[in-house]
Amino acid sequence: MLYPSYIHVGDAKHAHGVVFPDFEGCFSAADTWEELPAAIQEAAETYFYDGAPVPTPSKLEKLAKKKEYQGGVWMLADINVTKLRTKSVRLNISLPENVISTIDEYTKRHRLSRSAFIAKAALHEIENEMAA
Repeated sequence: MLYPSYIHVGDAKHAHGVVFPDFEGCFSAADTWEELPAAIQEAAETYFYDGAPVPTPSKLEKLAKKKEYQGGVWMLADINVTKLRTKSVRLNISLPENVISTIDEYTKRHRLSRSAFIAKAALHEIENEMAA
């Protein structure tokens, strides 16, 4: 999922610093632009380790107008929210038998649980809609 990330651009002696307006108090740094995506993902995974709910991304247009975000650059960070350890909630759903059979075949081939598959499929649909 794409989250706005504010970059304090580094130089030869200083790393690029990153803050995440949607994750209050979460920050990261990397020496190169190429290292930023991995550093961002690691920061998000650490931030949500305790099971805090993952917010929906803020609109970049709204954040860019704020005074505290002047002088740096914005980057939309593609954070894999399926890797964030969020608290699981038990859910009772009903599906047609043929859909369950198809899910079971898929999950067996890909070594996933039903729950992991349904979560992954739901997030995929949400990400596709947001990208459109």
